[in-house]
Amino acid sequence: MTESNSAISAKWDAVYRQGDISDYRPAEVLSENVFLLPQKGVGLDLACGLGANARLLAAAGLAVFAWDISAVAVEKLQHVADKQCLAIQARQCAVDKNAFSGCRFDVIVISRFLDRSLCDAIIGVLNPGGLLFYQTYTREKVIERGPNNPDFLLSEGELLELFAELKPIYYRENGSIGEIGIGLRNEAQFIGRKG
Repeated sequence: MTESNSAISAKWDAVYRQGDISDYRPAEVLSENVFLLPQKGVGLDLACGLGANARLLAAAGLAVFAWDISAVAVEKLQHVADKQCLAIQARQCAVDKNAFSGCRFDVIVISRFLDRSLCDAIIGVLNPGGLLFYQTYTREKVIERGPNNPDFLLSEGELLELFAELKPIYYRENGSIGEIGIGLRNEAQFIGRKG
């Protein structure tokens, strides 16, 4: 792990050391569309944190891999998964193109993580008919939540562009339309299917 990755790992270790795994909920793009999941297959919760998405995928019958840069998050997730007999293999790793080598997935879930350089690799490891569930922060902020660095914020419609190779099944980005105190704000949601 590079020095930069070590600093990132230490930052997230500190966050997840304080976190209670039961306080973390799956991304709405997944929990509100769980009926789209295949009845069996292999899933990936990429940049999983404490693994709320991974736990939902495993409960739905998938064999799940969960990757995160935080060793603390991965250890907590694996402990809970083992205790609850969930088919989750949590792994601490730098989430980069090399992590995908030799992998194939039927479902990939990414929430509140953005690394544009991984888009081609993500599409590449999806099996034909595979689904990508993606939800992360946008540049149009209605409330102060999420990162401020534009490198980690989507521009309007960007998920549709980044994953144009996938057939869009679902897309939502409310921005500042209507009553801004209600509904999903600051985030875009995307579900795409590989042909």
